[in-house]
Amino acid sequence: VARVPGGSRGDLLRVVVTDDGVGGADPAGGTGLTGLRKRVGSVDGTILINSPQGGPTVVTVELPCGL
Repeated sequence: VARVPGGSRGDLLRVVVTDDGVGGADPAGGTGLTGLRKRVGSVDGTILINSPQGGPTVVTVELPCGL
Protein backbone atom coordinates (compact mmCIF):
# COMPACT_ATOMS: atom_id res chain seq x y z
CA VAL A 1 0.00 0.00 0.00
CA ALA A 2 1.32 3.44 -0.87
CA ARG A 3 0.04 6.91 -0.07
CA VAL A 4 0.76 9.70 -2.52
CA PRO A 5 -0.31 13.12 -1.25
CA GLY A 6 0.77 16.14 -3.21
CA GLY A 7 0.21 19.82 -3.42
CA SER A 8 1.69 23.08 -4.54
CA ARG A 9 2.69 26.25 -2.82
CA GLY A 10 3.71 29.18 -4.90
CA ASP A 11 5.88 27.88 -7.70
CA LEU A 12 6.81 24.56 -6.05
CA LEU A 13 5.07 21.19 -6.48
CA ARG A 14 5.66 18.66 -3.70
CA VAL A 15 4.80 14.96 -3.92
CA VAL A 16 5.37 12.61 -0.98
CA VAL A 17 5.19 8.86 -1.54
CA THR A 18 5.01 6.68 1.59
CA ASP A 19 4.73 2.90 1.60
CA ASP A 20 4.12 0.27 4.25
CA GLY A 21 7.15 -1.83 3.34
CA VAL A 22 10.16 -2.94 5.33
CA GLY A 23 12.44 -0.06 4.34
CA GLY A 24 16.04 -0.33 3.27
CA ALA A 25 15.58 1.26 -0.16
CA ASP A 26 19.04 2.20 -1.44
CA PRO A 27 19.67 4.21 -4.62
CA ALA A 28 23.02 2.41 -4.99
CA GLY A 29 21.24 -0.96 -5.17
CA GLY A 30 19.73 -0.52 -8.61
CA THR A 31 18.62 1.89 -11.30
CA GLY A 32 15.11 2.78 -10.09
CA LEU A 33 15.82 5.39 -7.42
CA THR A 34 18.96 6.55 -9.23
CA GLY A 35 16.91 7.11 -12.37
CA LEU A 36 14.30 9.08 -10.43
CA ARG A 37 17.04 11.22 -8.89
CA LYS A 38 18.45 12.00 -12.37
CA ARG A 39 15.02 12.87 -13.78
CA VAL A 40 14.09 15.11 -10.87
CA GLY A 41 17.48 16.83 -11.05
CA SER A 42 17.11 17.42 -14.79
CA VAL A 43 14.30 19.90 -14.07
CA ASP A 44 16.07 21.50 -11.09
CA GLY A 45 13.99 19.56 -8.58
CA THR A 46 15.02 17.81 -5.39
CA ILE A 47 14.40 14.32 -4.09
CA LEU A 48 14.79 13.06 -0.53
CA ILE A 49 14.69 9.32 0.18
CA ASN A 50 14.19 8.20 3.77
CA SER A 51 14.05 4.42 4.12
CA PRO A 52 15.22 3.11 7.48
CA GLN A 53 15.37 -0.64 8.08
CA GLY A 54 11.94 -1.66 9.34
CA GLY A 55 10.26 0.98 7.16
CA PRO A 56 8.45 2.82 5.98
CA THR A 57 10.06 4.31 2.90
CA VAL A 58 9.23 7.96 2.29
CA VAL A 59 10.23 9.65 -0.98
CA THR A 60 9.70 13.41 -1.16
CA VAL A 61 10.01 15.15 -4.52
CA GLU A 62 9.89 18.91 -5.01
CA LEU A 63 9.64 20.31 -8.52
CA PRO A 64 9.64 23.92 -9.69
CA CYS A 65 6.41 24.72 -11.49
CA GLY A 66 6.60 28.47 -12.07
CA LEU A 67 4.33 29.90 -14.69
